[in-house]
Amino acid sequence: MALLLELANLSKSFGGLQILNRLSFTLNAGEALGILGPNGAGKTTMLNLIAGELAPSAGKIFFNGQDITRVPAYQRCHLGIARTYQIPRPFTGMTVYENVLVGARYSRNRNERDAENLSRAVLQQTGLYECRDMIAGNLRLLERKRLELARALATEPKLLLLDEIGGGLTEPELHELLAVIQDLRAQNITLIWIEHIVHALASAVDRILAMNFGVKLAEGAPQEIIASKEFQEIYVGVE
Repeated sequence: MALLLELANLSKSFGGLQILNRLSFTLNAGEALGILGPNGAGKTTMLNLIAGELAPSAGKIFFNGQDITRVPAYQRCHLGIARTYQIPRPFTGMTVYENVLVGARYSRNRNERDAENLSRAVLQQTGLYECRDMIAGNLRLLERKRLELARALATEPKLLLLDEIGGGLTEPELHELLAVIQDLRAQNITLIWIEHIVHALASAVDRILAMNFGVKLAEGAPQEIIASKEFQEIYVGVE
C-alpha cells in the first residue's frame, strides 16, 4: 500500500504547556487508524494539526508525498483532507441537502451538476436522503452526526478525520452510525478516528495508537492494544 500520511516528530506547545511531544506515525492509503487516550492526551490537538487548524511548534506533516506542515486548512481540503468535529457544526438555518452541497460545491470548485449528483449520493450513503429537506437546526443528535460525516464525505476526501463522532449517542444510535463507518471501510476510505467508545473503535479500524500526555504509548492491532499493560494502566486505570 502507498504511504499517504506521515507525522514526523510533531510537537505542539501553548506557552509552557506541552500538548504533543515528538509524535510520529505513518498511515497507508486504505488504512483505518484508531486513536485512544484519556482526556488531555493531545488527540484532538493532533487532529487539528493534521487538518491545518493549528500550526505545530516543531516537526513535519507529509501528505501524499508533500510537506504540508505550513499549508493552510482550506488548501488541505483541496488536497483531500476532511474532518468532522466532536460537537457537530451544521449551518443550522440551511437544509440538510444545502449543507452537504456546500461541501461538494466549494471544496474543489466542482460545477453545479457534479456537486448536486455527489450530494445526493452522499446523502444516500449516510442515510440522510429522506430528511434532505429538513432544516439542519431541527435535527436530532444522530442525524447531526450523520450530517457532519456527510458534509466531510462530500469533499471526496483521501483522508477522513473523525473526532469522537460516536460521543453522546445511545448504543442503538451508535450501531446505526457504526454501520455507515464500516461501509466506508469496505470502500477502503482512509481514516483516523478518535473515539472513547473502545468496542466501536476496535470493530472498525486496522490498528490503534494509544496516547497520553502528548506521547505515543503503544501502537498495534486493536485487541493487542486494548489488552496491553499501557492501555490498561493509563486509559482504564487498572494497575
